[in-house]
Amino acid sequence: MKSLFLLVLGNTEISTVPGISVAGATPELTKLTPPADAEYLFHEKPLIIDAIPVTPEGHPTPAIITKAARELAAFPILVVRGGTYLAPLVPHVHISDSIGRDFRRGPALPEFGEIIKRARLFGEELNKTPVEELVIGESTPGGTTTAQAVLWAMGYDARTSSASPENPQSLKEKVIGEGFKRAGIDRGELRDNPLEALRQFGDPMMATVIGVSLGFRKKVVLAGGTQMLAVSAILMALGEDLSRFMIATTRWVVKDRSATFLETAKEIGVVTYAADLDFSKSEFKGLRDYERGYVKEGVGAGGATWLAVKAGFSPGEVSEKVEELYRRLMEMKAS
Repeated sequence: MKSLFLLVLGNTEISTVPGISVAGATPELTKLTPPADAEYLFHEKPLIIDAIPVTPEGHPTPAIITKAARELAAFPILVVRGGTYLAPLVPHVHISDSIGRDFRRGPALPEFGEIIKRARLFGEELNKTPVEELVIGESTPGGTTTAQAVLWAMGYDARTSSASPENPQSLKEKVIGEGFKRAGIDRGELRDNPLEALRQFGDPMMATVIGVSLGFRKKVVLAGGTQMLAVSAILMALGEDLSRFMIATTRWVVKDRSATFLETAKEIGVVTYAADLDFSKSEFKGLRDYERGYVKEGVGAGGATWLAVKAGFSPGEVSEKVEELYRRLMEMKAS
């Protein structure tokens, strides 16, 4: 077993701010998205809710890409509960049930030290297995806002992406500004104190991924978009050699002009991979709209495609498998 895919689940209260996250049909349903994403990877549909997570406009979760890549390449998936409202109804590693708090009202992660400690212990145990590469994906509604807050606190002039073609950047900046005012800091003030940036503004997914990455000493692929930039920035500030790390995302994140993915990755010093998926010719509008800037990334979609490509499959074959899975979902819905 050379590569192991970890899916880290996290919730933050920030996802319930109206308009800030479309990783669920309503702000309240974003609380269920992480466990539902995990369950869909193992079943035909989630168990915790009656349908796969969708945006308010009905676009399917990127878990459909991860599931397609897994069906092709048959890589193992291990679900990790970093901190969620509810546990997924699949076997998983429990790190914490502490969700990220609304950082406008107080520190986001008072328990960050315990989360990192447990996750690091888990990473150290994985060192003793034949696994040579961890591919770590995430499902964290609202996570691009917590990531941008952490990056700004550390002095990066970064803009994170969004699952909507209309990136709510002004709303993110307003929320982050309120958080900075509450904490009594200015942008860049926590440059030399990355763990305080995490405590004040982060989320449990970040803390879990950081802990696992500190414990596991071999190759780590951070499978995500701009959220993994914040993880990389903290790891670098903690003295980690980023030469054993890579961020694997999708081309939709890279081409997102409302974000600074490539620029910020270069500033941090982490190499990147972008999965060249293409849904432009899909028969389904929900998938074609990925090409219009909806969804973009999540649930480790880019990293899962990376594993499928390493196993000999093309991004085109992953796209075809996604089409097949979506068709199955539509048939189930119609029946």
